[in-house]
Amino acid sequence: MIMSFFKRMQFWLLGLALLASSAVPAWADSPVVAGAADLKFALEEIAARFRDDGKGEVKLVFGSSGNFYRQIEQNAPFQMFLSADEGFVFKLADAGKTMDRGELYAVGRIGIIVPHGSPLKADGEFKDLATALTDGRLKKFAIANPEHAPYGKRAEEALKHAELWERIKDKLVLGENVSQTAQFATSGSTQGGIIAYSLAKAPAVAKLGDFALIPDTWHEPLKQRMVLLKGAGETTQTFYRYMQQPAARAIMKKYGFLLPGEL
Repeated sequence: MIMSFFKRMQFWLLGLALLASSAVPAWADSPVVAGAADLKFALEEIAARFRDDGKGEVKLVFGSSGNFYRQIEQNAPFQMFLSADEGFVFKLADAGKTMDRGELYAVGRIGIIVPHGSPLKADGEFKDLATALTDGRLKKFAIANPEHAPYGKRAEEALKHAELWERIKDKLVLGENVSQTAQFATSGSTQGGIIAYSLAKAPAVAKLGDFALIPDTWHEPLKQRMVLLKGAGETTQTFYRYMQQPAARAIMKKYGFLLPGEL
């Protein structure tokens, strides 16, 4: 009973770490930067380094890129947007919401994660997943909502490539974003899920299960683009440039992102 309590507390604390609200804090006195959920750990580390280097301070909020796109369309007071899908940046640029068409800052990867004790294996080519759909081992499987989360859309594409989509779609648990999906996939409420490599590289997530990359040829590339929004101030513009400098790039690489110029 005590162990069960501590296990529930572990997942609850992970949920608090992963599920940062996508709403703009009313108390924010620093520029607000909207980041795709896969950036949760990497961007927090970069922002801390930015602050420690004496460059200034930014407030970070995380969520699905599609939801941020709709909020920015409605004039949400963000100053910078780091999207997991460059298409959202281009749409905002065409709508006159941005300073320019932004910069590619990374290409993301997806993989399958299974919690410790799961009957599934972490198999990036879904061979065990296919068998589990037949023998009844798979009850629930987590992906981000493909309707507005780029990582969910790529998960759908990978499952379709493996000809598993029609068989698995009734067993899916949809996360609001890929961070919430990581919580669902590792909490024991599902047998596993598809999440961002960058989240799987974070120690808080890595210790909860086994992970395997899915071939990047099984889905469209996750071209991630950032952009300054109209009215962005000096600190935000400095942070935007900082994202393209060696210190930030090294952190992004540590979390498994492919970087412009190194693709």
